[in-house]
Amino acid sequence: MRIIDTHSHIYAEEFDDDIDDVILRAKEAGVEKVLLPNVDVSSLNGLDAICKRYPDYCIPMMGLHPTSVGDDWQSQLDIIKNQLSQQTYIAIGEIGIDLYWDKTYEKEQKTVFEEQLRWSIEYNLPVAIHSRDAIQDCISCIKNVGAKNLRGVFHSFGGIKDELNAILSLKNFMLGINGVVTFKNSTLSEVLKYTDISNIIIETDAPYLAPVPYRGKRNEPSYTLKVVEKLAEIYNTDSEKIGEITTENAKKLFRIG
Repeated sequence: MRIIDTHSHIYAEEFDDDIDDVILRAKEAGVEKVLLPNVDVSSLNGLDAICKRYPDYCIPMMGLHPTSVGDDWQSQLDIIKNQLSQQTYIAIGEIGIDLYWDKTYEKEQKTVFEEQLRWSIEYNLPVAIHSRDAIQDCISCIKNVGAKNLRGVFHSFGGIKDELNAILSLKNFMLGINGVVTFKNSTLSEVLKYTDISNIIIETDAPYLAPVPYRGKRNEPSYTLKVVEKLAEIYNTDSEKIGEITTENAKKLFRIG
C-alpha cells in the first residue's frame, strides 16, 4: 500500500507523548509522507520541530488558518510571510474561510485568504483550503485573485454535488477526502460517485475526524487505510489501486519527488 497523508496536524499537543509510535504505525500502514499545514503563529515552533525530527517524511506548509483571523491578523500575516521567505514549504496552508464557528471576522477572513492566494502565485505553490460552510465564498476569492494561476486542494471536502462541480470547474483543484467519508450520516460517498478518483487525494486532518471504527478518538496518519478502503468500496476497485492513484495525485499536485 502506498499512501500520502496530505493534511495532518501531528505536531499538536495530542501527540506529545507518543509521536514516535504514531510515525512508526504510519510507516507500517504504507504512509510514505505526511504533509503538515500550519495554523497560526502559535503553531510555528511545533511544526518546525517535528519536521526537523522527521525530515523528508513530515513536510511543512505555511499559512494562517481562517479561525485564527482576529484583530491581530496583519501582524500574524507579516510573521508568516517572513517564514515563507526563510524556509522551504510544500504549500500555502491551511488557509481559507470558516463561517461555521463565527462570522465576526468574515470580511477579514476573505482579505487574509486572498492575500495568501497571492502568495501562492508569488511562490508557485499549491494551496490547502479550509472551506467550512464557505465553499462558494472560497471559490469567489479564488476567481478574484485569478483561478488560472492557482492550484490546490479543498481539504476535508464534505459538500454536495453542486459544490463538487463548482470546485472541479476551476480545473486545477482537487478534493481532500478524510474520515468523514466513512461516517454513516454523511452523504459524501454518494456525492463522490459524480467524480473520478483522479480528482481525489487522501488526508486525515489528525487529530480530528477519525474514520469509523475510530470515530470519536484521536485520529492519526495510519488511519488513512480506512479512508482508502471506503474509497475502494465507492469506486468498486481494490485498495491498492486507490492508494496508488491518490498517491500519484498528491505527488503531482504538491510536486513531490
